[in-house]
Amino acid sequence: MSYFSYKNGVLHAENVALSAISQQFGSPTYVYSKAALVANFSAYADACKQHSREPDGTLICYSVKSNSNLAVLQLLSQLGSGFDIVSGGELLRVIAAGGDPAKVIFSGVGKSREEMRLALSHDILCFNVESIPELHRLNEVAGAMGKRAAISLRVNPNVDAKTHPYISTGLKENKFGVAYEDALSCYRTAAALPHIDVAGIDCHIGSQLLDDAPMLEALDKLIELIDQLASEGIDLHHLDIGGGIGITYDDEKPVAIGDYLGRLFARIDAWRQQKYQGVPIKVMFEPGRSIVGNAGILLTEVQYLKHSEAKNFAVVDAAMNDLMRPAMYQAWHGVQTVAQRDTAAQVYDVVGPVCESGDWLARSRSLAIEAGDLLALMSAGAYGMTMASNYNTRGRAAEVMVDGAQVHLIRQRENPADLFALESLISP
Repeated sequence: MSYFSYKNGVLHAENVALSAISQQFGSPTYVYSKAALVANFSAYADACKQHSREPDGTLICYSVKSNSNLAVLQLLSQLGSGFDIVSGGELLRVIAAGGDPAKVIFSGVGKSREEMRLALSHDILCFNVESIPELHRLNEVAGAMGKRAAISLRVNPNVDAKTHPYISTGLKENKFGVAYEDALSCYRTAAALPHIDVAGIDCHIGSQLLDDAPMLEALDKLIELIDQLASEGIDLHHLDIGGGIGITYDDEKPVAIGDYLGRLFARIDAWRQQKYQGVPIKVMFEPGRSIVGNAGILLTEVQYLKHSEAKNFAVVDAAMNDLMRPAMYQAWHGVQTVAQRDTAAQVYDVVGPVCESGDWLARSRSLAIEAGDLLALMSAGAYGMTMASNYNTRGRAAEVMVDGAQVHLIRQRENPADLFALESLISP
């Protein structure tokens, strides 16, 4: 179900016209649908209830890096979500939004001592450790605090996720995780450290996966490793299969969440029944894009229509600093006019005002538009605002959340003074 649809020729977010949002809050503005967020999270929660044998045997840890707005985190926390973080700042965001640190897992290859101390002081659920040096640093920091750190090793299974190379994370050449061949010895090291509690195993092979076959292949390798560890007396309490399920940007057909989780739990249940007489293991997930991606759009206004012999350009007030994905990944975002026009369409590249040839948002789109019209860049809820920058001293966009017929401002637009408030002139 789409929560962004036309009513009387005007594109709406739920029951609110995007033109009314532009009049009230200006542009560019990120617009999120609360109902879409709830539905997308519920797809995971409902599938877990349907397919898991244990009522408390699963934990959905939303990937904060995909969209870290406090109101988004607050809503997901209220729905029962845990959180997957990759920085100390993200942990503080979760706490500020009312999230439970005891349901937080900390991923990332470069955790600092300060970040470790912060996470330990809030008694987070688990660290996803990605190297032996990190393991020793965490043991040292925990010991100095008189604490024990619960850890999973993020195991790199060398499985090809068949996605964009920048968002593929499970191959040998990627920076993430511990190589599968080294994982057994790493676990032995972890089990011998005095301030480390070995809790689980983690894997994340990439993002925007449309087929669950690579994830199930990775699961089989994790199962094999868990059995090896058990034979040495190292028993794991949870299995974190990561995230990565994709969304529809153009014509992609991602695997249905329920189908994927059904196959995953069937495989886990058969293994546990055969090897461990049905003794359960907690199963954890780290979805991000599949929860927020299609729950948000970027609203922008056409400033100029520029026609040349080679191309037509629709110059809008959003830019690569607002939505980096097209420039960085050559990513596709659908473009819809907010008000439908009964005039002939022309083919345009939709570009922004930033002084870079790479500042484009969409290429070769057939649009019936005039200067002053509003456009919606679709499927922009994930990795839109979190990757935004202030390049060209441009303030980041406002963010709003639509709930039925209500609109809530959840982040104010930045103004130029905000951007240099932390800078100082040198006294003569």
